[in-house]
Amino acid sequence: MAHPVAQHPIVPRERLQFGLDGDIPKHWFGGDPFKTRFWDALSLIFPPGEKYFMNCVRDWREQISDPQLLQDIKDFNRQEAQHSLVHRQDNDRLRKQGVDVDRLSDMVDTMLNGDYRRRYSPGYNIAITSALEHFTSIIAHSLFDKRDVMKEADHRVRAMYAWHAIEEVEHKGVAYDVMVDYAKVGYVGRVWGLVHASVMFPMTIFRVQRQLMIHDGFSLSQRLKLMAKGLWWLLKPGGVLAPMYRHYITYYKPGYHPWQEAEQPGYEEWLAAFEQNGSDPVKAAEQTRRDLALV
Repeated sequence: MAHPVAQHPIVPRERLQFGLDGDIPKHWFGGDPFKTRFWDALSLIFPPGEKYFMNCVRDWREQISDPQLLQDIKDFNRQEAQHSLVHRQDNDRLRKQGVDVDRLSDMVDTMLNGDYRRRYSPGYNIAITSALEHFTSIIAHSLFDKRDVMKEADHRVRAMYAWHAIEEVEHKGVAYDVMVDYAKVGYVGRVWGLVHASVMFPMTIFRVQRQLMIHDGFSLSQRLKLMAKGLWWLLKPGGVLAPMYRHYITYYKPGYHPWQEAEQPGYEEWLAAFEQNGSDPVKAAEQTRRDLALV
C-alpha cells in the first residue's frame, strides 16, 4: 500500500530531566483533584501501555523487510522506552504520596500484556495498538492550541506531557503501517480496533482515577460531584477534548493514513525551542507557550 511520506522524523530524545522529583504539589493542576488525577491516571497507564505497544509491533518485526520501516520501529521502541522511563519517574511522585503504584500499574499490565495478548490474535492486537497510538498522537491538538488548557498545571508536569505529545506525533504512522502492510488488517478490523479502544481507554483511565481519588479520601458523593464537573471540563463544547474530535473521526475514513494529516500545531515551535534551550524540555515547553502566544 502506498503511504504518504512521514513529515516528521522519529527522533529518540534520551536522558531528559523534568525535575519530577521536586516540590510538585499533590494536586498540581490548579489545586483541582479531578484534573490532577485524570492526568496522573494517564501517567500510571503509560508504562504498561507502551510495553504493550512495543510487544504488538515486535510480533511482526521478523516479517518486515523494508529497511525504513525497520529503522522506524527501532526509533519507535526507543521513544516508547523513554516515555515509560519518564512516566515511572513521575509515578514515583505518587508512590511518595502513599499510592499503591505497583498494584494499579499491574492491573493495566495484566489486562493488556496478559489478557489481550493471550485472548486476541496478533493482528487484532496491532489494530488496538494503532488505534491507541491515534489517541496519543491527536492529543497534541489539545495541548498546543490557543486556549492553553494546561496553563494551571505545574510547569514540570506540563513539560512532560508536551514532550510526550510531540514524540507521539513523530511515530504516529509506525503501528499503522505494520497493521496494514504486514498484519494485513482490513478496513473493518481497523475500525473495530478503534471502537474497542474508544471504550477501553477512557474506562481504564477513569478506573485508575477513581482509585486515586479514593486514596485522596474523597467520599462517594464528593467523587460524583468532582466527576460531573470534570467530565464537563473534558467533554463540553470548547472543552479539553474538543480539538481532538474531528481528528479522531478521520480514522474511520476508508483509505485513511496518519500522515494524511501532516500539519501539527506546536510541533515546529517546540522543536525549535528544544534546540535553542540546549535540549531542556521544561524550558522548551515554556518557550513554546510564549511563541504560540499562550502566555
